Formats: sequence, C-alpha cells, structure tokens
Amino acid sequence: QVQLVVSGGGLVQAGGSLRLSCAASTRIFSTYTLGWFRQRPGKEREFVAVINWSSASIYYADSVKGRFTISRENTKNTVFLQMNSLKPEDTAVYYCKALKFTTIYWGQGTQVTVSS
Repeated sequence: QVQLVVSGGGLVQAGGSLRLSCAASTRIFSTYTLGWFRQRPGKEREFVAVINWSSASIYYADSVKGRFTISRENTKNTVFLQMNSLKPEDTAVYYCKALKFTTIYWGQGTQVTVSS
C-alpha cells in the first residue's frame, strides 16, 4: 500500500510564500503522474497543478498560474508545490494525488491559511 505524506502547510500573511511537500513510501512513485488539489471552505475539491513522470508536462489552474510552481524529485519520491504571492482565497486544505492508469493514491490534506 502506497502512502503519501504531505507537509508544509501553515498560516501565512497575504503576499507570503509556502512550500508543500508530498513524499511517497515507494520508489514506483517516479512513474506516476502527480498533482495537487485543494478544497476551499464550502467548495468542492479542485485541481491546482499536475506534473507528469518526467516533468516534461506541467499544467496549472488559471487561478494559480504564475504564482505556484509544481516540481518533483524522483530520487526522493517527492513532489513539491511552491506557493508564492499567496492570497486569502488560496486558503484551503491541500492534497497531493498520484495517478497511473486507473491506480490513484491521495495524500492526507494539509491546511494552508492565508490571512489578509
């Protein structure tokens, strides 16, 4: 059973930065497409960013484009989400997701709170 452990959330002022990490318990993580999602208060879970196994394909939600950067280190079985210029509307629980064909794993969420 693959486990994804998410860390790096917290409280930050608007305009600040946070870096989220999601570490997998297995080396096969390097062959998975990895993504970040978030669930804002009272809203459905939504897509934030995705990166393929080789980092050659990366996509962002329009709401975070230019402010967030997704990256991965396959040797460390880890995916990152660098979040800059944070806004109060970025306040959410952030989740990482690993996907390969029909196999999906979710990490536990981490709370990100941006104060105005």
